[in-house]
Order: sequence, then structure tokens, then C-alpha cells
Amino acid sequence: MKLIVGLGNPTPQYQGTRHNVGFEVIDEIAKQYNIAVDTAKFKGLSGKGKMEGERVILLKPMTFMNLSGESVVAAANYFRILPEDIIVIYDDINLDVGRLRIREKGSAGGHNGIKNIIALLGTDAFPRIRIGVGMKPPRMDLAAYVLSRFSKEEQEEMGYGYEKACKAAGLLAAGETAKAMNDYNGK
Repeated sequence: MKLIVGLGNPTPQYQGTRHNVGFEVIDEIAKQYNIAVDTAKFKGLSGKGKMEGERVILLKPMTFMNLSGESVVAAANYFRILPEDIIVIYDDINLDVGRLRIREKGSAGGHNGIKNIIALLGTDAFPRIRIGVGMKPPRMDLAAYVLSRFSKEEQEEMGYGYEKACKAAGLLAAGETAKAMNDYNGK
């Protein structure tokens, strides 16, 4: 079983922001694989289903971003899912809009949600899909930038990014990490 987590912030005011791309991808996966993500449990919204023949739990933590690890650890402990079977999807300001970077493990790279997950799991050895949201403009506050919305042009690029992230998540769920990295890194 795999736990696929999309990071974001709860409440309607954050919908469509750069920091909520993880939620957007979970919604797209749920739609494509007909998985209802509507069970309030593990300090989040979750749903069970299958992707590429593998049983999965989709999770949207309803903690705020900086406390995402609380939800992730609660679900992982309940289902006895090892860190290497937890796939985390989140935004990255160091990648161009819609670009992906897939890794099997690594540092938080300054992302507070990932920092919290690493701290509470006690390891950075879990796969992740980072989706580019573009670099922040000079002189703009980082928090204001990640909580901003995409331009019309960026929305189109992000749509492609979400599609690629769904396909990459399917490959990761099926245990095809190398193929996911080869097919989608930097594209």
C-alpha cells in the first residue's frame, strides 16, 4: 500500500494558490482514478482506492502547511506504511511553472511542510514530486508569493504540470521510480 500526500493549506482562501498545488494534484488523481477523498481522518481528508494495480491512500492534510507531518505520520502509523511508500507532492519555487522534479529522498530545500514531515517521520527517505510554481519576483515577500494565484498563462502550464504529476504518481505507486524520474524530471 502507498500513501500519496498532496500538500496545501485548508480553507477556501488558499484554493488556487501556488502553495496548494499538492491538493490540486490529489484532486486530479482522485478524479482520474475515481477515488473519493472525503473521509475526515488523520487530521486530513483521505480516500482509499487503486492506482496502477496498487492499493493507495490519497491524503490532503487539513493542518496548515507547517504541520503537514502530523497528518502524514498519523495515516502512515495507522496503515503501517513505511516512509519509502509515502509519496509527497508539493510546490517548488526553484522550478519553472509546471516543471517536475522527482526524487527518492532529500532535504526539505526550505519547504516548511517537508521540514515538518522529515522531523516527524525521522527520515528524509521518502519519494517526492515537486511541481514548479516559478521563482518569486525580487522584493516580493516569499509568503505573499506562495499564497498568490497563477496568471492565466501560468494556469495553462500548471494544468500540464498536474497531468504529468498524476502520471508520475502512478509510476511511483507501481514501484517504477526510475521510469518516473526519466520520463518527467525537468519536463
